[in-house]
Amino acid sequence: MRFNTKAIHAGVAPDPSTGAIMTPIFQTSTYVQNAPGDHKGYEYGRTQNPTRDALQKNLAALENGKYGLCYSTGLGAIDAVIKTLNPGDEVLSTNDLYGGTYRLFVKVFEKYGIKFSFINMSNAGDVEQYITSKTKLLWVETPTNPMMNIIDIEAISAIGKKHNLLVCVDNTFASPYLQNPLDLGVDLVMHSLTKYISGHSDVVMGALITSNEKLYEDLKFIQNASGATPGPQDCFLVLRGIKTLHVRMQRHCENGAAVAHFLSAHPVIDKVYWCGLETHPNHEIAKKQMRDFGGMISFTFINDTMETALTFLKKIKLFALAESLGGVESLVGHPASMTHASIPREERLKNGLTDALIRLSVGIEDIEDLLDDLQQALTN
Repeated sequence: MRFNTKAIHAGVAPDPSTGAIMTPIFQTSTYVQNAPGDHKGYEYGRTQNPTRDALQKNLAALENGKYGLCYSTGLGAIDAVIKTLNPGDEVLSTNDLYGGTYRLFVKVFEKYGIKFSFINMSNAGDVEQYITSKTKLLWVETPTNPMMNIIDIEAISAIGKKHNLLVCVDNTFASPYLQNPLDLGVDLVMHSLTKYISGHSDVVMGALITSNEKLYEDLKFIQNASGATPGPQDCFLVLRGIKTLHVRMQRHCENGAAVAHFLSAHPVIDKVYWCGLETHPNHEIAKKQMRDFGGMISFTFINDTMETALTFLKKIKLFALAESLGGVESLVGHPASMTHASIPREERLKNGLTDALIRLSVGIEDIEDLLDDLQQALTN
């Protein structure tokens, strides 16, 4: 099946007992057994749930993987990955990344003896010099949050294989519609399903997808043992959202391109960060590994001050000031005080994340309305 068909049909089937075309919400905590160990494949709601199983199979198909695992949040999925490591192990991570990921790495796991180094991976050839005998995992975001850096997934995967390292790509900003890291050689793909995949700002959930059976079994054990599993209602909502992922992403990309070019030509805007622009330093890599460039855009002002940013945020109307991204509605964020506030300011500044940087999640509204809103907010 091709992608659009998989989004609607993969992993799901009409309910055999009723013929219901939509996967039922199996709202149950436990399952009756005929005798101890004699059951229909389900024992306890944390361990298995038919609604969750359907979603996990669907996600695996969308990423061209064999196995999918869902977690109650995206950070719950990341937490499971780091729990496959041991004290003394080292992780090389993208230096520009979601603030919650940074907080989990540094504030939670460092005290258990796992070391994290945050490096610029925009030139994949620079990564190898940081690998030591203790390095076990390469953690990659691409496009990165919020600077929209592009990392060569195939090149990083080759480095991982050369040094026998696990490579995981956070594919949240691209979604499986735009990018499939497993096809480029990585071991594991992570998603915050809260964002584009669900797409309606009504669910918080995360997922991991792999084709490595041993890794899957390890993560499945952690999923059950640690218990960060989603409920069936949320799984149902994500399954419903996935059925329109392809049509939503098409509009996100169209609107994102229009907004990026509008901002690039505006006299009060200094820099626009969007990998679809030919001026983006890794635009050619983005073209190679992505099918389109998405609806996530960051920008700065010529008058690059906090006051300028706050004035813009007060004037903008249709773009809602809120955390998160990837929903049908357009959102605007101030990373320095919102999504990335947990990263020390000096670290943010080193990566180009200034106090005045604005991040847009361009939705699927009429583009004329979005551009009108931006124009009035940028006008003195």
